[in-house]
Amino acid sequence: MSHTRQWNVRLHLFEDDGATKARVVLDTGTTTLTGRGTAHCSPEDTNVPEIGDELAAGRAMDDLAHQLLNVALRDVEGMSPHRPITPAPLGWPA
Repeated sequence: MSHTRQWNVRLHLFEDDGATKARVVLDTGTTTLTGRGTAHCSPEDTNVPEIGDELAAGRAMDDLAHQLLNVALRDVEGMSPHRPITPAPLGWPA
């Protein structure tokens, strides 16, 4: 059985109060989730806007990923109320 979907992701980067902020919005057609991230440049560091963008965007996507995994876990638990699901750790094993 083939399963094809298209989800849209929009990433917004902006400066606010000396910080780079990011908002990433996932629209599945039935659900919308929003992740947020912020990056601050230390006064001792050279201001490189691209690095702030990368940090803020990465943190927003990380926030979104955690939200999406939590939604999936709740959905799985709803399908089988007798089998609680333990979230797997994110990233590579240490």
